[in-house]
Amino acid sequence: MSQITLGLIVGNRDFFPDSLCAEGRQEIMDVITKQGFEVIALSPRDTKLGTAETWEDAQKCATLFKQYRDKIDGILVTLPNFGDERGVANSIRLSGLKVPVLVHAFADDPNKMDITRRRDSFCGKLSVCNNLRQYGIPFSLTSKHTMAPNDPEFASDLQWFAGVCRIIKTLKGARVGAIGTRPPNFTTMRYSEKLLEAAGISVEPLDLSEVFGRIDRLSDDDPSVQERLVTTRDYIKTIGIPENALLKMAKFGIVVDEWVKDHDLIGTAIQCWTSMEEFFGIVPCTVMSMMTNRLLPSACEVDIPGLIGMVALQAASLKPSALIDWNNNFGDDPNKAVAFHCSNLPKALLEDPTMSYQDIIAGTVGKENTYGTVTGKIKAGPFSYARISTDDTKGSIRAYVGEGQFTADTIETFGGYGVMEIPNLQGLLRYICTNGFEHHVAINPSQVARAVHEAFSNYLGWEVYYHRG
Repeated sequence: MSQITLGLIVGNRDFFPDSLCAEGRQEIMDVITKQGFEVIALSPRDTKLGTAETWEDAQKCATLFKQYRDKIDGILVTLPNFGDERGVANSIRLSGLKVPVLVHAFADDPNKMDITRRRDSFCGKLSVCNNLRQYGIPFSLTSKHTMAPNDPEFASDLQWFAGVCRIIKTLKGARVGAIGTRPPNFTTMRYSEKLLEAAGISVEPLDLSEVFGRIDRLSDDDPSVQERLVTTRDYIKTIGIPENALLKMAKFGIVVDEWVKDHDLIGTAIQCWTSMEEFFGIVPCTVMSMMTNRLLPSACEVDIPGLIGMVALQAASLKPSALIDWNNNFGDDPNKAVAFHCSNLPKALLEDPTMSYQDIIAGTVGKENTYGTVTGKIKAGPFSYARISTDDTKGSIRAYVGEGQFTADTIETFGGYGVMEIPNLQGLLRYICTNGFEHHVAINPSQVARAVHEAFSNYLGWEVYYHRG
């Protein structure tokens, strides 16, 4: 979902010049469409200048928004003049929409403060926000209290707000799949399905025995299996990988894909250690990597909260996420650490991905049963991270978010890995340990922590720590 549709509310107040609203409405609509969004708004045929001021205006705006309730992802409130706070608040309340709201106010020109050009939007925004708070309507704010629509920062604000809208739309009513059970030695992967359900996120389970049973019904020469073999080889280098292992990956991928489609799932978390290797003879990493790379994220060790972090980052950035371990120190640098997984990282995040075997598990179940990992170094560049956790004792969902850099530093190791640098990393690690967060964290090659924080804390009501260094 990349296309965002905004419901636009243009505030007005009869003590102030109407001409400012006529000009402002068109100016703001031009900016919205230029940024690639669709816009739904009252027209000058519906109300005076297409603004929302009176009770009657609010009713008309609400009716319009109701008509497009399945299309509107967020609401933009703009104030070319002071605006009528009741007209804005009533429009949103009567519409019944539960979407993110961004409040924007035009900036005054100090050289145009006469009675015909003075806006007072600075003051009006305070009144609008006060009323939205009274009405119990959560809202977001632009980076500056007032700003011209053609200000480049406003364009950035709109893109940030679009990320917030995508996160909320994606997570509301989301369905995710849990394939298998968490490994017995990973009690850190415990989570509450009930708390997630209360937040609007449903978990659909599937036992590994059902997966293996469905795989048994697929023959090696099935056209779908042969097609999947070609897709796998096109996706990643498979030099030295036994044909039998590739066939198993192909069948596993087909079964999972069909199940995901049949149940309208937006992501999966899959059991690996070590049932998959002992009783099926591969690791699921490449299949998971391929799904994640095409924006159907997949997390290992049945880490459903980790998966939700991946989903949120992906929704904000429209790029594939990954789930990694906070794994190693990097020498004596307190702000650097090694990110690692075995791995199932999507190839979009890696420099030169290659299929291999799982070095760690191979010592237990044999190399021949562990083919399918995706190895490679994570590309240097900025990234965001997020971790969601269900706090069962408090009956709440909590999270932390932040940003950092993957560096060009090199290390000799295996799996999927990279050296990351985060301001005051020691402080972040202390927070993670003190508050009992898991060792997994979702990452994304983007800078969207602000959008994730806004969505989680303001619109989902989760307890969120934003690490700013």
